[in-house]
Order: sequence, then C-alpha cells, then structure tokens
Amino acid sequence: MRSLIVNRSVRPYLLLVAIIVALWLLDAGRGRFFTAATAFSVLQEFATIGPIALGLGLSMIIREFDLSVGGMMSFAGCIAVLSGARYPELGVLLAVLFGVLWGLFQGTVMVWLRLGSIGVTLGGLLTLGGLAYVVTGNLSISYPRMDVAMAVNQPVLQLLSPRSIITLAAFLAAAFFMARTRIGRDLYATGSDRRAAMVAGVRTDVILPGVFACSGALAGLGGSLLSYSLAAASGAALTDALVPAVAAAIIGGVSLAGGKGTPIGIIGGVLVLGLLSAGLNAIGTPPAVQDVVTGGVLFLVAIADAVDLDPRLFTIRRYWSDMFLRRDLDKSGQAPAE
Repeated sequence: MRSLIVNRSVRPYLLLVAIIVALWLLDAGRGRFFTAATAFSVLQEFATIGPIALGLGLSMIIREFDLSVGGMMSFAGCIAVLSGARYPELGVLLAVLFGVLWGLFQGTVMVWLRLGSIGVTLGGLLTLGGLAYVVTGNLSISYPRMDVAMAVNQPVLQLLSPRSIITLAAFLAAAFFMARTRIGRDLYATGSDRRAAMVAGVRTDVILPGVFACSGALAGLGGSLLSYSLAAASGAALTDALVPAVAAAIIGGVSLAGGKGTPIGIIGGVLVLGLLSAGLNAIGTPPAVQDVVTGGVLFLVAIADAVDLDPRLFTIRRYWSDMFLRRDLDKSGQAPAE
C-alpha cells in the first residue's frame, strides 16, 4: 500500500476513489451524485482544464513554469471565434499555430538570454491578456455558429463530448511520447539535472523551446474549443483556468522541483478537481466549501510529497511508543530500562 501511495501516477486515482466514496456517503442515498449528468460534467471540466494542465505539467517536468497559458487560452479563443465563423477548423488551426509560435518565442528568449521562465511567461500572460482586450475592445465577442457550439458539446455515450475526446487523445499522445521515446527521456533528464543532461548530450537548448511550443499549442487548442462551446470569447473569461490547472498538475504528481510526473498522473489530477467541483455541486455544497476542500486536498498532497516525511513520521511513532511504554511501566511500578 505504501508503494502505491508513493507512486505519483497511481496516487491521484486512489484519491479519486476516496473522493467518490466520500461524496457517495454525503449524498446519503438521495441519488444526486451517481448520475450520468454528474459524470458528463466531470469530463467537461476535464476538457476545459486538461489541455493547459498538460502544458503546464510538461513545463514543470523540465523544472520551468509556463504562466502564459492563461493568457494564451483567452487570446486563442478570440482568434478562433474571429477567424472560424465560416470554417471552424481554420479557427482552431490558427489558434494552435499561434500558440506554437508564441511558445517557441518564449523558449528561445529564455535560452538565448538565459532567463528564468517565471519572469518571461508572466510577461507573456500580461501581454496576451492585453492583446485579447485590444482585439475584443474589452467586450464579449459572440460566435455566430451555434451548430458548432452544440456539436463540440454533444454527448457521446452520455458521458463524453468531442471536446473531452480530443483532450483525452492529446493526453494519450503525450503519455506515449513521454514513456516510449527518447524525447520523453530527455525531458525527464533535463528536469532532474540540466547540467548533467547537457554533459550526457541532451540538447536542452532545443528541449526548452519545444516544451513551451507544446504548452502554447495545448493552451491554444483548449481555448479555441472552449470558446466554440461557449459561443463567445472575451479578454478575461478564460484566465481563471490557470490556478485550477496548476492544482491539477500538482495533484497529478508533477513535482515543482522537476523531473517527476506523467501525463497519466495529470489526467488523474484533473479528474480529481472535476469530481470535487461537479460532485460537491451535485449534492448542494456552497462554492466556498468547494474551494476549502480543494485547498485541503492540495495541502495533503504537499505533505505526502515532503522529502523528509518518512523520517519525521518514524520520529513521531517512536516518541508515542516510548511515551506509552513509560506510562505502562509507571503503572506496573517498574523502572524503564536504560
């Protein structure tokens, strides 16, 4: 059991099972939680948060942090809505292409000027947010193709939608590359020890722009599909997805120290957040309580990832066992052994 808890890819799914049981108990047999509508809502949340959580997770694996995905998601939605009225596929393609180019630009600047990702991508977040405001005129832009909006949200097998299927396909492709290709091994090597990876021949100067290009593409894909589903785009509507995406990546087992985490684990992290949101809402829990519960889950995950957790737990167990031993010896009138 201990090995399963330590496994970063398995742990979010154990947490998922625990949350399902807890919500079922809280529902108390009223039938509000175990419904197809709740499952569909969870997977729609997965389709919203998943792409940027995956992009953020990849950047965290190489010990960087792409804050610009929030702004990219909003601006990509604007691009798709403005250019995809006649051909929706063209809108998605342009949004993804812009995400790739922006990610390459940010990654190249970091490599050439040896800058940290936080400052560069924070600038990217603010720049993209400003561009979105300029393009939209600080207004919400409606998308005229309601048939497209209904199509991307159309239930498939009562649980999935085209958006969630596309998101799942992106995760599976990323999982394959991370587990089965040299590119994936190079990413883990870069995040674990960049200097050692360079000595071993890893082109870290290529890996970094490539990862940020993937992150931008995923944010562009997620933003364009979400804006289609909402039939609207605005300068600030989608930036709120950044914090849940970070939380999903961390719950999914991605380490802020780099070199750890998998796309399969991130799927679990996103599903945990989606289940907390949809499940607590289904049983009538106030939104404030949802935030508290989500924060508590993050806190528990952070504790589980503590480097010296095992020695500290051993010290606590030894302290309590010694204390109870002394108490029992005092009751029996014997002196403790030196």
